[in-house]
Amino acid sequence: MDFTLNDDQLAVTSELEKLAAPFSSSPVDFHGFALVSEELEEQLAASGFFELASMEDMGPITAALAVERLAQLPYTAEIALSMLLPVALASLDNGTELPRPFAVVENGRPGRFVASAKTVIVIDGDQLGIAHPEAGQTTALPDSLFAYPMAKLSSEVPVTPLSSEHGELIKTWLRIANAAEMAGLMKAAIDATVEHVSVRKQFGRPIGTFQALRHRLAECTVLAGGVRWLALKAAWSGDAGDAALAALHGQESASRIAYDMHQMSGAMGMTLEMDLHLWTYRMKALISELGGRSAQALAAGHFTFQHQSYDVA
Repeated sequence: MDFTLNDDQLAVTSELEKLAAPFSSSPVDFHGFALVSEELEEQLAASGFFELASMEDMGPITAALAVERLAQLPYTAEIALSMLLPVALASLDNGTELPRPFAVVENGRPGRFVASAKTVIVIDGDQLGIAHPEAGQTTALPDSLFAYPMAKLSSEVPVTPLSSEHGELIKTWLRIANAAEMAGLMKAAIDATVEHVSVRKQFGRPIGTFQALRHRLAECTVLAGGVRWLALKAAWSGDAGDAALAALHGQESASRIAYDMHQMSGAMGMTLEMDLHLWTYRMKALISELGGRSAQALAAGHFTFQHQSYDVA
């Protein structure tokens, strides 16, 4: 597995950096939780970034890299599913291209970006289906601590059930999207904390020079790097086991990283003046998705067992 980018991928990442630059810092007068940018989403669509996964010489791994990079922005938009879910949706029998934005609703709970979604993946236990809500069939919730726009889906919306085969394929790519987005959120949270501990002084020196903090930052950086590489490997292989392992490591690591980053940031980490909450609170939302860590662990174990061959004497 070679993660060296080709010339076309390098050109795409360069253009993505240019597009992301105006959204790299939050507004001075922003004191909320869900910093959503319709402009960011519109520019990504106009520039063709949502088609990366289906482009020759690009593919899902380039889309996963874009998701990871864009998740580092303080602004958010429905990006991860729009970039990675079409890989699975293209396999549906009717061949119809489903409209974006996408959202996921699990067991009737509120979901991210549901209010603006044109296609909703509905998960009810082990059954997956697809819904296309119309005006008045979603209910937006007040500004969410999860730092995403949250909404409920009306129970009256018709849901088209998917076969178990298609359902598992969609779950695979939902896990890859979760891990890729989580990797970006982790990096942004760590970067914000490193900046803070580099200027915050105690005992006449920046607290980031103390060995105990350095060790913890190093450990968290290793965890975040592992999530990134597992997400990219899963996007490259499209393997269900790789996807479950990437999502599991992401959800497991997020709790540790969110705790450590807030503790190192002290009181500032709990204020709206510091952007840390924009990434750690989003991580909290992703931790609970797709059944949470226990579901990813069971899936990872299941697919790993399927891949093993045993010689029983």
